[in-house]
Amino acid sequence: MEVSNLADSTKLIIRDNVLAVWSDKGLMTLSSAVFNGGFKNVKAVLNVGVPEGYNDRSLHLDPIGLITSSAGKLGLTKDYVAMLTAAEIKNYSLVSKKAGDFSVSVVATAGCSHGESSGEEMNVQEITGTINAIVLIDGNPTESCMVASLITATEAKSAALRDFDVRSLYSGDSATGSITDSLAVASTKQGKTIGYGGPASKLGKLVGYCARKAVSEALIKQEPIWAKRTVLDRLKERHLPLKKLAIELSKVEGLAVDENNLTKILEKEPLHLAYLLAAVKLDDDCKNNLLATQLRDISQISKCFGNIPRYEQDCSEVPNYNSVDLPPFLKYVLIKIVRDKLSKGN
Repeated sequence: MEVSNLADSTKLIIRDNVLAVWSDKGLMTLSSAVFNGGFKNVKAVLNVGVPEGYNDRSLHLDPIGLITSSAGKLGLTKDYVAMLTAAEIKNYSLVSKKAGDFSVSVVATAGCSHGESSGEEMNVQEITGTINAIVLIDGNPTESCMVASLITATEAKSAALRDFDVRSLYSGDSATGSITDSLAVASTKQGKTIGYGGPASKLGKLVGYCARKAVSEALIKQEPIWAKRTVLDRLKERHLPLKKLAIELSKVEGLAVDENNLTKILEKEPLHLAYLLAAVKLDDDCKNNLLATQLRDISQISKCFGNIPRYEQDCSEVPNYNSVDLPPFLKYVLIKIVRDKLSKGN
């Protein structure tokens, strides 16, 4: 069993498939947990990992059976909140931060192999991947402040997925979460009353920071692939697999290629892959009607964008290149555009 101190009389306990935030003095909680959710006064908040081989049907027929048997490992029979996760508990992340007379700790487990974008049409066949987080506030937030903190933590979770460019399994759109995510906010009810938990508040800044970092770290621990995808992986996540691309290209006279040949062509030149990734991001804006006003002539601009320049090896030799404080891709493109124009006297 693993035990860590989070606050006075409040501990993080890990035992087998159970993660618990436990306080001998009790906790005020607000959660979307499947067991004992809503506003409750409890001793512990549990995140229960679903054991390997425990099938989806068994879980949905009797989720309480798994929860109660898992809580029993910690000697709990009542006074607790519990959520379930398919992620491995050992891959949890804990992030804590203090400001003045209160502190925040967020414990998260995360998997997003079944990402979704809230508001889209979903035809769910199976459920894998869950993002669960427990936000502990060592302070005394009001009920409305706890609601605001829950919203702030949810925004932070979605921001973490955006950071990794996680896409919806259903549409390929930017994912906001996974289907079975759950969140709990717990407070020790100690100290001065805290009234605000929104993103710009003193408390909300801590909640947002800790939740975003904890979800990011937990996701990489559970599914390292998110930090190692290829451009072709990211095209597939957008529902643009190479097989589909090859079929569509073959409709153009003289461009008949199969999936293998297309792979070789694209992977031969890293700059071409960079252009592809830039292109699909522009297409995201086009789909959402967010193209800048200067780019409204999609037909003409897209044709010009296809004129990929030759890969230049001397880009790092631009005078004072390293002193230009801009993101790397923007920096070089901007330098190249302006330098070419000035060299032509235009």
